[in-house]
Amino acid sequence: METNSDILIIGGGLAGLTAAIHLSQNNLKVTLIEKAVYPRHKVCGEYISNEILPYLKWLGADVSELDPTEISQFEFTTSTGKAATAKLPLGGFGISRYALDAFLYQKAIAYNCTVIKENVTDVSFSDDMFTVTTGNQVLTAKIVLGAFGKRSNIDQVLDRKFFHKKSHWLAVKAHYAGNIDSDLVSLHNFNGGYCGVSKVENNIINICYLADYATFKQYKNIEDYQQNVLYKNKHLKSVFENSTLLFDKPLTISQISFEKKQPVENHIIMIGDTAGLIHPLCGNGMAMAIHSAKIASELILDFYKNNISRPQLERNYIKEWNNHFEKRIVMGRILAHILTHKTITNIFVAVVASFPKILPGIIKQTHGKPITIN
Repeated sequence: METNSDILIIGGGLAGLTAAIHLSQNNLKVTLIEKAVYPRHKVCGEYISNEILPYLKWLGADVSELDPTEISQFEFTTSTGKAATAKLPLGGFGISRYALDAFLYQKAIAYNCTVIKENVTDVSFSDDMFTVTTGNQVLTAKIVLGAFGKRSNIDQVLDRKFFHKKSHWLAVKAHYAGNIDSDLVSLHNFNGGYCGVSKVENNIINICYLADYATFKQYKNIEDYQQNVLYKNKHLKSVFENSTLLFDKPLTISQISFEKKQPVENHIIMIGDTAGLIHPLCGNGMAMAIHSAKIASELILDFYKNNISRPQLERNYIKEWNNHFEKRIVMGRILAHILTHKTITNIFVAVVASFPKILPGIIKQTHGKPITIN
């Protein structure tokens, strides 16, 4: 079976679904390929900066319908228990991927986007057209958007450079019932990683942490690891001991790579984590994914209006991606390097605690300005 579309989107996470809504609203024939079903949980910090709210409202996807938790305060703690706090410059909100992805999926369907539940096995480009092969069909389109996340078999198919470098990071996430400040997103340092804690909708606590695999593998299971490593931070210990796990077991994902990626490869426009992954300690990957979808969608619309050629589309997207996100990703790498060293982290927290204006300034370096709608 062969299916023709204007746009093929591989991956139905935040970036893929947002682009599907934007492009479908403009009467392009969009097909989104996603192997999972909605709703589904994903390993994610589930905090989003308010910078993307104007764009989501413009798309007709007002997330206030989901009753997210409003977040205005930030706290950072060291493994030894020292803490620094700050007011978030723009503020943000907590919403689970379980709720948000399903919400955006329904919006995409409402605008006549076709969603196919398949695994993509091959992508090729020839004679100015893409051919995408799944287990059951062959699809063709002028444009392909890559929105397949942090790490995928498609990265291997495309022979992307970062895929061949082994990563020592893994992530663990689960939802809990408990009592923490609703307006607070916390980042807790521990030996070999850091853990984000904040509330999402329905008073649920999301706990998601990034861990060094070399440290993690010394323990038999996640519970032993948490008790022997994360609990060394008294703030984290208190959160875990006063919360009840709502999942059967935590979700995990390994081989998380923060290596530099290319925003365009094999003429595929990469969006979200597929184009570049910011360290979770910066807490802004979800906003970046949504914003990248906006940038790509607007350029694709120019392409279909014959305002720009394919080479111009690709050059412009790379330029826009770098303008909006490159400095933020670099800052994330720098902060990750600093905050995984115990002594430096303690000094860092002592300094920002003494000079309260420093921390909001650092936060601004990893967050964007509110998205403007033309």
